[in-house]
Amino acid sequence: MSANAMKDPSQKYMPFQPVSLPERTWPSGVITKAPVWCSVDLRDGNQSLATPMNVEEKLVLFDLLTGIGFKEIEAGYPAASETEYLFIRRLIDEKRIPDDVTLQVISPCIESIVEKTFRAVEGAPRVIFHFLNSTSPVQRKLVYAIDEDACVALAVDTARHIRELAAEAEKKGTRVRFEYSPESFSETEPEFALRIVEAVMDALEVSASAPMIVNLPATVEVSMPNQYADLVEWFCRNAKDRKRFQLSIHPHNDRGTAIAAAELALLAGAERVEGTLFGNGERTGNADLITLALNMYTQGIQPGLDLHDINGIRDIYQKVTGLFVEPRHPYTGEFVYTAYSGTHQDAISKVLDHRKKRRLSQWHVPYLPLDPSDIGRQYDPIIRINSQSGKSGAAFVLETQFGYKIPKAMLPELGQVVKEAADRENAELSGNDLFKLFNEEFIRVETPYELKTYRTSYLHEEDEEDNEVRFTGVINHLGQPTDVEGVGNGPIDALYDALRTIGAADFDFLSYDQHALSTGSDSRAIAYIQLGDKNNRTCFGVGTSRDIRKASLRALISAINRISRA
Repeated sequence: MSANAMKDPSQKYMPFQPVSLPERTWPSGVITKAPVWCSVDLRDGNQSLATPMNVEEKLVLFDLLTGIGFKEIEAGYPAASETEYLFIRRLIDEKRIPDDVTLQVISPCIESIVEKTFRAVEGAPRVIFHFLNSTSPVQRKLVYAIDEDACVALAVDTARHIRELAAEAEKKGTRVRFEYSPESFSETEPEFALRIVEAVMDALEVSASAPMIVNLPATVEVSMPNQYADLVEWFCRNAKDRKRFQLSIHPHNDRGTAIAAAELALLAGAERVEGTLFGNGERTGNADLITLALNMYTQGIQPGLDLHDINGIRDIYQKVTGLFVEPRHPYTGEFVYTAYSGTHQDAISKVLDHRKKRRLSQWHVPYLPLDPSDIGRQYDPIIRINSQSGKSGAAFVLETQFGYKIPKAMLPELGQVVKEAADRENAELSGNDLFKLFNEEFIRVETPYELKTYRTSYLHEEDEEDNEVRFTGVINHLGQPTDVEGVGNGPIDALYDALRTIGAADFDFLSYDQHALSTGSDSRAIAYIQLGDKNNRTCFGVGTSRDIRKASLRALISAINRISRA
């Protein structure tokens, strides 16, 4: 490519010419209910795969789609390959189609293919027969070498043939509904698209009492989504009898805006959406029906699709298609409910804690538009810890996964420890990594002092209200066991007095916190002690035990060891 190849695109590319719609109404519309969903994973999605699915894989995906709740499923293009044909026959012959699900099949306007497609669906209880022909000027003139009249004649002749075959199928018990697509609608003159669609409707003799499906595909996404919405509204406005058809859309994702195009088209009058799970499809893909459905769900609209086990859906999809769902894929990716930023972590942690205390039902959590538990995700991976994480994120993981309620004064110290560890590893820390780090840094700190055995007793048993405590025990000092004794106004103070006899420095007690880690006969307690030295340095120590008194003594030893080491 030459250096000048991209300097002046106006010499090579022409901007999309939008339809004139000065009084458009869709911008003020609001989506209040879900559309009819039609999955095209088994056809449009399948043809995009490097290795197309075999019959068994297609059966697994079909069962997944019906389990999710799709009522209209494009099962394939039965004339395209023997696999497609055999798959559809398996669905029908083995009675795998639920009573409330309609198979959709697709065929171009070619007589022999239309007939083979009808043979493929013989015996099915309900069928949507979807046929199409290309209508854009480039396709008409350069690919098929026909004019507008010939293009219309092809569609009309096919429609009449399909109507005859459908009448025969109806006699054998198969209900047939029609769907027509002016293929490459997004690049077709709007007036011509409307002309050919209405000619097809006339040929099929559809009425308001038995409307057909008119599908307006963005076969190639060539315009901004608002311009696609204008085309949809223009089409609905100018149709002779809007009640004769259900308007369907099939946006592709060439510009990366298939989701937006679908949502705006629904505002403009569309009632049905064709797309795929996770947006799979040829070139850049189709509209992602999971994202569309969950977009509605977060606005309080029941989408009519059961996505409560999104991980299970993703796993089956990846297995049968061989594709990979990106970690940042909306709603479903591995990392979409994570927060690396410290400010994000802090906000999430505080609001989740507020919701829990107030027992709130409505969901208003910063950075999380969807409650992960609604789709089978857990709170455990909401916060991921790396060198960019803040103190609140680490505290949140320690509390939600392990029950450690870190005192607020300890957060800066914890955050620094986590940051240094993540920098050393140059990697993210898992919850278990964080737990191990916390234990090594704050709990199992055994030098220069280690508590081995001890006993406490009141100096004057007769006065428990105002009584000093004697501590006697064995402490390892630099690895050597030493008998010690001390007296103080409580067990912690008495231990500290004993430690000073073997060289512990003078420290100020700044704070003390404790709580239960668990309940029941095997419950454990955890204590946090903060000390300060004469140089204004502070340090926390942590201790755990089934005995809160022992946990507190261990916390003191840890704090002294840590501040001495510092």
